[in-house]
Amino acid sequence: MSQHPSHLEQIPRLNRAAGQIEGIKRMVREGQYCVDILTQLRAVRSAIKTIELSVLETHMKSCLVRSCQCGDDSSRDKQLAEIMGLLKKYE
Repeated sequence: MSQHPSHLEQIPRLNRAAGQIEGIKRMVREGQYCVDILTQLRAVRSAIKTIELSVLETHMKSCLVRSCQCGDDSSRDKQLAEIMGLLKKYE
């Protein structure tokens, strides 16, 4: 079984996003203005997208490259299909 890359460097970003979500929950409980809530929701979406792209980049630079270097066409094709499936799900 192959070793997957670490994504521990994303923990601070994930913690910030979680903090933003907690702030949004507080805004909702306090009855804050809708547009302010929507602005914060957009900020969280942006933060999550940044994390998501970083994880995808790491995957492509490590897992996909490793499959290509090993000459394992089946593994490479499977990983390319996984990446394409993910990209198709993005908005």
